[in-house]
Amino acid sequence: MHVDLRSDTVTRPSPAMRKAMAHAEVGDDVFSDDPTVNALQDYAAKLAGKEAALFVASGTMANQIAIRLATQPGDAILMEAKAHPFNYEAGAAAVISGVQTHLIATEDGLLTADDVRSTVRGPNDHFAPATLLCVEDTTNRGGGGVYPKTQLNELIAVAKELGLRTHLDGARVFNAVVASGIALDQRLKGFDTASFCLSKGLGAPVGSLLVGSAADMARARRIRKMLGGGMRQAGIIAAGGLYALEHNVQRLADDHRRARMLATGLTGHGFEVRAPETNIVYVAIDNAAEAQAALHDRGIWCIAVAKDSIRLVTHMDVDDGGISRTIDAFAALR
Repeated sequence: MHVDLRSDTVTRPSPAMRKAMAHAEVGDDVFSDDPTVNALQDYAAKLAGKEAALFVASGTMANQIAIRLATQPGDAILMEAKAHPFNYEAGAAAVISGVQTHLIATEDGLLTADDVRSTVRGPNDHFAPATLLCVEDTTNRGGGGVYPKTQLNELIAVAKELGLRTHLDGARVFNAVVASGIALDQRLKGFDTASFCLSKGLGAPVGSLLVGSAADMARARRIRKMLGGGMRQAGIIAAGGLYALEHNVQRLADDHRRARMLATGLTGHGFEVRAPETNIVYVAIDNAAEAQAALHDRGIWCIAVAKDSIRLVTHMDVDDGGISRTIDAFAALR
């Protein structure tokens, strides 16, 4: 039996979630009459403190709809250099929205107001005008770091000062909620749009939410259709997402505890580990690709994200025993 720490996207729906999906009431969501999709969107909007929400197929789709909403071709968007929309969304912002991405490099993946202020250039016909600031919380390649609420407030304030709209890529924002103790509506307060995934640590098989104003979500619905994201009897998968939001948020604390347990164990065997705030653990290791293969042979599945770094992600399908097996497998590499 292997321990799969490649990502928190590998989770499988629980029997209770499968039951909710099997018994979901459905309709045609393209006509807006799937009651389960509507219930999920209403619940998500209320939870996020926004006027409306839109159920979409993936976090990438949610982010790209948000970018399209806020920009015109030839605009520039700002984000941290390690952010998901630049690194892992197949160049979609350039293709779908025709925008230029202006990257801001930081050590930990967390932007500051000064970073943004010093990056945005004044009006000049030579420059692509900056119109959108994207913020990732938690940070993926930044090690699952959580933005302090004061820092989010400062980013929103500087964006307003500079005339930028704001989007929060909150693929793992519920990890930030649980780690910080600050409710979702407060963490998203002030952002024009935000996205969050149901298919990562929350355990649903598919889907993300985009939230924002009613007017933006009406436009977002049309963009979703343009991207081929209009789904029919989608209540079957929306039911999994609704179950996840109602039952699986607070249990993320278990994933965080196991990430700390893993980091402590690896440190004890001499590995250099970035201290995790949430459920992502980065391990410095020589010849990471070779180490990944050796760990795989020992039943530990993980990802070498650089020549000298391995990423491990805890989730609901990995228990304490799996963490202990992982520590032992790493120790055997010494």
